[in-house]
Amino acid sequence: MLFTRYKNPVQSYDRFSGVTLLNEFINSALSANSKQSDNTSDFYPAINTREADDAYYVEIDLPGVKKDEVDINVEDNVLCISGKRDIKKEQKEENYYKIESSYGTFSRSFTLPQKIDVDKIKATSKNGVLEVCIPKQEESKNKSKKIEIK
Repeated sequence: MLFTRYKNPVQSYDRFSGVTLLNEFINSALSANSKQSDNTSDFYPAINTREADDAYYVEIDLPGVKKDEVDINVEDNVLCISGKRDIKKEQKEENYYKIESSYGTFSRSFTLPQKIDVDKIKATSKNGVLEVCIPKQEESKNKSKKIEIK
């Protein structure tokens, strides 16, 4: 038995039934949706995690993001880092005027081990890199805390 693979089932249906108008409508809707998603800007910052003897570290690349646009929270041993980036570059010359915008939101969550010291979590931002230091401890104290970026 010979099997034929159809890439677009709507086109194969169109050959047998002659429903050209419906096929054109569906294809135009599909191409409009793909163009719309290509025009939006998503922001996926690079993240590195590492473990030392005394702490866990999370480093996230946030170039152009101000520290007041980033939220860091710990609740039920889940570290959540979220924020937004909104960059607008404007260039005025004698013969032209150009504006470039880059925007997007992000949110990342990390399940933390049970033996961490929530009260001593620190976050620092330097040269577009946010570093969150999560100290280890012997006893687990599940607490909620908002971490301030210094």
